[in-house]
Amino acid sequence: MRFIALVFLVGALAIIAVECNSEGDALNAFKTNVADPNNVLQSWDPTLVNPCTWLHVTCNSQNSVVRVDLGGANLSGSLVPQLGMLNNLQYLQIQSNSISGAIPSELGNLTKLVSLGLENNKLSGLIPSSLGNLKSLRWMRLDSNELSGEIPISVLKLVLWGNLQLMNVSDNKLAGTVRHTNKTGFAITTIVQDFKA
Repeated sequence: MRFIALVFLVGALAIIAVECNSEGDALNAFKTNVADPNNVLQSWDPTLVNPCTWLHVTCNSQNSVVRVDLGGANLSGSLVPQLGMLNNLQYLQIQSNSISGAIPSELGNLTKLVSLGLENNKLSGLIPSSLGNLKSLRWMRLDSNELSGEIPISVLKLVLWGNLQLMNVSDNKLAGTVRHTNKTGFAITTIVQDFKA
């Protein structure tokens, strides 16, 4: 009986270690893809067992990443698809930087995400329809970028789930208009959109 319990414990620890390493790998992929003139990411050491000791990263009691807070860090470069591997991430805050390129569709894998803060960057291209998978999302801030096209229907359907409280896509190059404030249960969703010349 003790042997079985020991095997189970070792197996569980191995799974946790693999998850922590994959999260560290995902964050390191982002680090290597951005310029960091102020060395904000200096503590992000990929040789460590997990990223929970890194600055601007918060983990839960299982040593899994739940927050990445890099607002106003003077970063430039682009987001990487590997960020979609942070399975327990609840807050992704990379606002007020100079991040450019497209929003990776893999961010739609972050199904526990509560807040997506990508505002005040230089992001371009379409809003990925995969963001419609983020049914726990309460705040989506994509304003003040260079996003184009229309807001995908799948993303607009987040309003129907009743969790989304704010969707700010203003100051972009988006087509079409959305004028809707949804009141469902206790949630009030405000969609902010305007045209960028």
